Parts: sequence; structure tokens; C-alpha cells
Amino acid sequence: MSKSAITIRDARIGDIRTVTRLDEIHTGLAKPEYWQEIFTAYVTEDHFGRYFLIAEDRGGMVGFIVGEIRTWEFGSPPCGWVFAVNVSPDSREGGIGSAMLAAICERFRDCGVGTVRTMISRNDPLNLAFFRSQGMTAGPYIELEKNLDPGPTDSLNKAEA
Repeated sequence: MSKSAITIRDARIGDIRTVTRLDEIHTGLAKPEYWQEIFTAYVTEDHFGRYFLIAEDRGGMVGFIVGEIRTWEFGSPPCGWVFAVNVSPDSREGGIGSAMLAAICERFRDCGVGTVRTMISRNDPLNLAFFRSQGMTAGPYIELEKNLDPGPTDSLNKAEA
């Protein structure tokens, strides 16, 4: 696949089936309701600072990227966040992911944003390798989390209290 055949465009509502299918291929989960919500928020509604881009090669969709500008979360100046990127397995390593990331970063820059961030699972070597290859490194923030489902020890501690 030649890089020159790749075009990046804004998503259209008719793209939802292919996006849902590409996501299911990558994650192994069908999430049509989730993607419908994302399309509503990023494609059909007024969406300043929200971007849903589609990569096409010879007229067919081969990937997508979704992100938004978030402002002043946790004291951070406005920055771009990428929360979904996907390239068809048949089209990987052809520069599509790089082209999509460059396109969304350009949109962020046009809005005055100077930083892009993402969050990925440590158990996702494909996306980890991709983002690192794009020059992304650990940032100044640390993700913290807490399991809200009570486990056996949580139940014991509540009974003792």
C-alpha cells in the first residue's frame, strides 16, 4: 500500500458500521451502542475540540482515530487526548496510524494546543509500540485507580467495622 493513496477525512455517520467492525476485530468485543454514543458526540453534534478522523485507501476505510481537547484537568493546560486509534490488520505498517496521528495533532495545534496525551494498557503492546514510535513518552502525571467492586477482604473488613 502506498502512503500517497491514504486520505484522512472527518468521520461521517455512514462510517459507524465499519468503525464498529474494525474495533471488534481489534478488541474481540462488539460495542455498537458505545460507538453510537461516540458518533453522536463527535460526529453529529456540535463538537468543537472533538475529532473523529477516518483513513481511507483507494476509497475504502482502513483506520480511524478519535480524540479531543481537554482543558485544565488536574491543573494541566489544555492538551489533546487521543483515546482511540485503529488500523485494519491488513493495512498495518503502511504509515496509516502515523498519518492519522499527525492529522489529529495538526487539528489540536490549530486550536492552540501544544501537547498530546493518551492512556494505554500495559498489556497492549501493539498500541504501546505505536505511540512510542511516534515519540510519545511517559508524561508528568501518574494514573491511579481503585477497584470499586468489593472483594473477599473488603467484605471482611466491612463486617469487622
